[in-house]
Parts: sequence; structure tokens; C-alpha cells
Amino acid sequence: MRSLKARFALLLGGTALLALLAAAGVLWSIRLTENVIERTLAAQHRMELLAELSGRLAQYGFAAIESVGNPDAPPEALSVTRDRVDQALTQVDDAIGSGMALSSRLEDRIQYVARTRPLANVRAARAMLDRQVTLVRRETDPDRRKTAMQGALNAFGAMTGPPLSLLIEAERRSMNAGSEDARTLSQRLTAVSLTAVALALAFVAVLYRSVTRPTLARIEEIRRAAGAVGSGALDTRLSVETRDELGLLVANFNRMAARLARREGRLAADRAALEDTVQARTADLRAANERLEMVDRSRRRFFADVSHELRTPLTVILGECDLAQRSAERAGGRAVDHGPVFATIRKRAQRLKRRVEDLLRVARSESGQIELDRRSVSAVAVLGDAVDSAGSEAARRRVELSLEPGDRDIEISADPEWLRQVVESLIDNALRHATGLTRIVVSLSGRGTAQGSRARIVIEDDGPGFPEEGEGLFERFRREARPGEAGFGIGLALARWVVERHDGAISLGRAEHGGARVVLDLPALDDGAVPERNEAGQERIAAA
Repeated sequence: MRSLKARFALLLGGTALLALLAAAGVLWSIRLTENVIERTLAAQHRMELLAELSGRLAQYGFAAIESVGNPDAPPEALSVTRDRVDQALTQVDDAIGSGMALSSRLEDRIQYVARTRPLANVRAARAMLDRQVTLVRRETDPDRRKTAMQGALNAFGAMTGPPLSLLIEAERRSMNAGSEDARTLSQRLTAVSLTAVALALAFVAVLYRSVTRPTLARIEEIRRAAGAVGSGALDTRLSVETRDELGLLVANFNRMAARLARREGRLAADRAALEDTVQARTADLRAANERLEMVDRSRRRFFADVSHELRTPLTVILGECDLAQRSAERAGGRAVDHGPVFATIRKRAQRLKRRVEDLLRVARSESGQIELDRRSVSAVAVLGDAVDSAGSEAARRRVELSLEPGDRDIEISADPEWLRQVVESLIDNALRHATGLTRIVVSLSGRGTAQGSRARIVIEDDGPGFPEEGEGLFERFRREARPGEAGFGIGLALARWVVERHDGAISLGRAEHGGARVVLDLPALDDGAVPERNEAGQERIAAA
């Protein structure tokens, strides 16, 4: 069979056939059993009727004797017993006729004929006794009446006894035959049932071997193959042995496993290519990082070396200027007065030295260590140095740079060089980044708070102002300079770090006329108090 549907249809049909055969066998067995039981019960019923008939005949004999022995007795007693005998004969005749005359078995019909003759003899004996009783009752001689009645009764007994015995014996034999038939039927049904069970088991075994077991074996094979594929053995294949539904399932399974194997191969190739790409990009990034680190080390070393190399000759220049100035003073009027010249040289050299110090300070900050030399300083002096240092650049750009020191000077605890560099860097940022800038104002004011006196330094300009995301300018490595714009400064991130290490705060905003506004809020010294200092006179603070 090429179809599982046909196989399962055969299996269901065989099961249904077995059920039908079993039902038919049960019904046939019940029918046979009913027939045997009916014949046995009919024979028993007839025997009971015959026993009743025997009793009625005896009663009739006694009634006849009573009617003959007592002439004055009413004749109704004899008539009643005679009717009862006739009724009993009718019942026996009906029982024999209904049980045997209507049967389709030849044996039953023969037995019916054999039973009707004795029954007719009993009827004739009853009729004869009835006539003899009538004759005896007419006899007047008592002795002759008694003798005649005795002879009549003897003749009645001789005519009824053998037929009744014959009928009772026939019914007894019928009952025994029914019991024997029931026993034989039971044995036959047992044998037939065992044979049917054996045939059914053989049929089921044949169906199991031909249909169920091969199907279950193939399903189990498919299950094991599916488990192997699920475990990663994608080269698992099944042989297509049939062209039924399971064969189609096996073919689809093989195609699925092949597609999975191809997809797994592509995934492995893509994974290998991705790993190679990641390794290559990682190597490139590592090399780029190494180059950046080398460039960064070179840059820091360059700043440190340049600062060191420039600082030494500037120190010598300043020393020579001092000697020349003292020599000119000792010479008196015999030489030209070069004091103003040397003063200018000294001022410029001091400015150059300050710039070199700034470069060195930035280089040190990038190395991760910043030294703050905090002491009591004049805020006006610090701001004046910052404005003076940025004055030449402002003049070159034609920007008015002014300082508004306020009503009084304010003493603050700060590192003057770092604070000056912060203010100078903010001025430099305004000069380099503000388009259309014409004016920069640096102002100083003081105010009192619950925490003490505060110094407020404000740098304002009339440029376009900061962008909306101004606070993002404080991020490290953030740069807003225009392309090609060179500059020098510590940057807003480092400026905020320095201000916060001075226990202050820095904020960005907009000026009244729309320009940029930077506010430094620093604690002021009350009554000239100076903060505690360590033995080296410096506070060493790790850079952020």
C-alpha cells in the first residue's frame, strides 16, 4: 500500500469487522441458548401439567366412588371434578401442541404425534369411566354396585396409568435432552469463542506487523533524526523508502536539513569574515591609538622642552637687562640714559616669560597634576595683569578692552597666575570667536551672602553671544573655533576646573545688549584673612 490513509482504513475496517463478527457470534450464541432453555422450560411446564392432570384424575375417581356409594349425594361434585379433568386435559393438549406441533423441527413433530395418542387414551378412559359410573348408579344391589364400581375403577386405572407414565417419561427425557443440549452448546460456544479469539489475535498481529509497527518505526526514526538536527548534526539524512505521506515527510525533512546545513555554512563563513574584519579593525584602532599616544607624548614633550628652552635664555636676558640698568645708573651723566629702553625690554621679556609660564602650566595640567599656589591677592591686580596681557591682541583686532574695578579692591585667596590665565583665556576666547566684536568689559564687584563675602568677576562683550547649548562648551575636548583659527588658552573645561578648585563657580549667559557674558563667583577674604598653607606654601590638587 502506498498510502497511510489506505493502511489506516484497513486497520479500522479490520477492527470494525472483528467487532461485527464478535457481535454476530454473541447474538447467535444467545439465540441458541434461548432455544435450548425454551425447550427445557416447555418440557418442565408440560410435566407440571401432567402431574396436575394425574391429580385431577385421582380426584375424579374419588368423586365417582362417592357418587356411587352415596346415592343421595348431589351430582354436581362429580360434574365439577369431571370439568377439572377436561380442563387439565385441554391444558396439556395445548402445551404439547404449542411446543411441538408449531415447531419446524421434524423431531418435535414426531414427539407431538407420540404424545397425542396417550393423551387420547386418557380422554377415552375418562369418558368410559363416566359412562360406567352412570350405569353403576342405576344398579340397586349394593354388592353388585360395589363390584361394578371396583371393576370400573380398575379399568380406569389400567387405561390412564400407562399413558400418563409414558407422557411423564417422555417429558423427563425431553428435560434431560435439553440439559444435554445446553452442555453441548456450552462446549461448542467455548470452542468457537477460543477459535474466534485466536483468529482475532492472529488478525491483529498481522495488522500490527504489516501496518502499525512499520509506521511507528519510521516515525521513531524521524524523531531521532529531528533530535540529531536539533543537536547540531545538520548532515543527518533519512532514506525515502515509500511514496506515502511518511515518504513525503522524510523528503521534506531532508530538504529542510540541507537548507539548514547551507545556511549554517553561510553563517559560519559570515562569522569568520566578521571576526576577521573585527580583528583587522581592532588592529587598526590599536595602531591608531598608539600613533595618537605617540603624537600626544611628542606634543607634551614639545611644550615642556620649548618652555624649558625658552625660559633659560629669557632668565639670562632679564638678568643682563638688570645689570645694564644698574651700570647706567652708576655711570651718571657720562652715558646715554637707556633706562626707558631697558624698562620696555624688561616689560616685554616679563610678558614673554609669563607666556612661557602659561605654556608650561598648560603642559603640566595635561600631564594630570596641577599646582595651586593660593595666597591672599588683589582681585584688581590680577584682572589688571590679564587685561594688560590681552591689550595688544585687542588693539590688533580693533576691539576696545576696558577694566571696571568697581568701588573698592577685593582680597581673595587664589593662585594669581592661574586666575589671571583663566581671565585672560576668557578674553582671548571672546576675541577669537565673537564675530563683529567691538567692545569687551571686565568688571569686578563684591557682595555679601549668608556664607560670607563673594567676589564677582564679569567678562562681557557685544558679540553674537553663546549658542543655546552653551553649557556643552564646558565639556572636555569640545572646540568651537572657526577653521584655521589658531589660539592659545586653557579652555573652558580647565577654566571651570580651576575656578571650582578655588571654591568658586563659573557660568555662561547673555549680556544686557545680547552679547556673551561669563561670570566668575569667588569667595572673598573677610578682614584680610589668609587661608592656611602647607610647608611648601602650595596646595597640590590632582587635576580632573
